[in-house]
Amino acid sequence: MPHPATDAHVHLARHPQHPDAVTATITGAGTYTARALLTVHGFRQVGEQTMILARIDHEEPHYAHRAAHALREEGVIVHITPGLQEGIDTEWTWANYPMHWLNRDEIRDVSAAAQKIHDDIASGRLVIHLHTHDGHTTLAVGTYRGGKSVHLHGEDHLRQVALAYDNPSEALAEFARLYGEVVRPGPAPATDIEQRAAAALATIAGGPMATPPDTSQEPDRPAARTVPMYAGDPGDHETLLNTFLESQGEWEKYRTFPIE
Repeated sequence: MPHPATDAHVHLARHPQHPDAVTATITGAGTYTARALLTVHGFRQVGEQTMILARIDHEEPHYAHRAAHALREEGVIVHITPGLQEGIDTEWTWANYPMHWLNRDEIRDVSAAAQKIHDDIASGRLVIHLHTHDGHTTLAVGTYRGGKSVHLHGEDHLRQVALAYDNPSEALAEFARLYGEVVRPGPAPATDIEQRAAAALATIAGGPMATPPDTSQEPDRPAARTVPMYAGDPGDHETLLNTFLESQGEWEKYRTFPIE
């Protein structure tokens, strides 16, 4: 049921610097409901009046349209630019999609699950311990804070949970058994799509790009901290790996690159 008391206005548009992303500019009074609904649909706050939707599955127009519908249901006035409306109205699908038997809605379900994995990793809720590449795609093992450990298969909109385990040691041991010496600590490098999404979220619509960190020199590694394996944060990959190796006498760490 609409709430006539709200006086919020939301302007939805393509991001001027990152066309895949969508910006929401919020004005008026009583904007709490508008911000909450936009957050539910994947928008992230980047400025006092600006939120951005940047995904890894190119489905921003679809979710912007859903957000607009939810906002209007609550009495929020929504304006959608012609450029974004064109994206909403355009039907498309992935070329050479590997799960060709799925219909468009089912493909979106797969993408939504992959987006959730991406968001969980980005927020630190899912800590990635190890990763590898099998020649076709990226594989990883990680643990949800206070939850299960998982093996992940795939990248971007195709990443999914392949196996689930009750504890990190079991998941790490099986991952090491399957992939042996080719595993690497921590998460895999960000894909091009992940980098573009992160860049969009690092900007304020219409403003300059946030200054990226200087990556010309490798930063000093933080000192390792001893923590329970389930509580390791994204900076504890080396500690997690060492703890696992110490508990598994038959395994040892082997570097396949020279140490300078």
